[in-house]
Amino acid sequence: MTEFRQTNATAKDFRPISLDAINFLLADVRGALGPYLNVFLVTRQHWSLSEVGLVTTIGGLIGLALQTPAGALIDATRAKRGFIVAALAVLATGATVIALWPNFWPVLIANSLLAVVGDIFGPAIAALTLGLVARKQLARRMGRNSAFDHAGNVAIAALAGVIGWVVSQRAVFFLVPFFSVLATLAVLSIPAQAIDHERARGLDKESAADAESASWKALLDYRPLLIFAGCAMLFHFANAPLLPLVGQKLAVQHPTLATAMMSSCIIAAQMIMLPIALLVGHKADAWGRKPLFLVGFAILPIRALLYTLSDDSAWLIAFN
Repeated sequence: MTEFRQTNATAKDFRPISLDAINFLLADVRGALGPYLNVFLVTRQHWSLSEVGLVTTIGGLIGLALQTPAGALIDATRAKRGFIVAALAVLATGATVIALWPNFWPVLIANSLLAVVGDIFGPAIAALTLGLVARKQLARRMGRNSAFDHAGNVAIAALAGVIGWVVSQRAVFFLVPFFSVLATLAVLSIPAQAIDHERARGLDKESAADAESASWKALLDYRPLLIFAGCAMLFHFANAPLLPLVGQKLAVQHPTLATAMMSSCIIAAQMIMLPIALLVGHKADAWGRKPLFLVGFAILPIRALLYTLSDDSAWLIAFN
């Protein structure tokens, strides 16, 4: 594959800062919802832990079930920017509903819709990156994407912590529509013609005619891919509940500082992951992906075990 500037006449209109802004702002949009929702419902709306668990479990299962169809949809469509913008609109609406009507059914419906559109962002950003960046630059660009995502999480956590403390926990959710507008502008700053949609599907120019060769059956028959998918699924099953559970525990211990405590957890975690993302992006081609994945998988059970050793707030935040 030749360099991107040689394969697309409109490539000069694309600036890397657009992808940087999208990753930063999408982290802001998503970061103002998930972790803070549980804390808000428990400490301010006095929901029981079972009610919060039911709502988040339903949303999680819906999101899990639709991940593959969402990825296939993004893979097939040429309106990748449009899907991101539509998902942002739903996200902003859902956050507003939760803030204004924090009752069981509105929150359940809104959170379920948020889970649906949440499946759009990951594959859409990956597809945009594939369609905009030359193959040999991909590992470093993905690392840069991740670094800006973590930086966005730090920024929104700090901002949400201040707003939740100075104004109210409810006000945190109104950050989502604001950042959704900024993220939309960032998405639309990428010219539609600059995206190589065949390359975004992982196809080389010479193999574009074989676009249908990788059928569902072929994917299911590919054992290494199934093993990797199983590992990723188990990792996320173990990893996803940790932050919400720690956040709930800290919120119960410090109800007046619930948002600030959650923000501290997020900032502590993201400040570690940001340089790691840059390191992985820089070294992935030289070191190989498998060792890096194995290190990441191995750290998770150690992290979970450390949570059980103390209820001290500083300890829980430090090992988050």
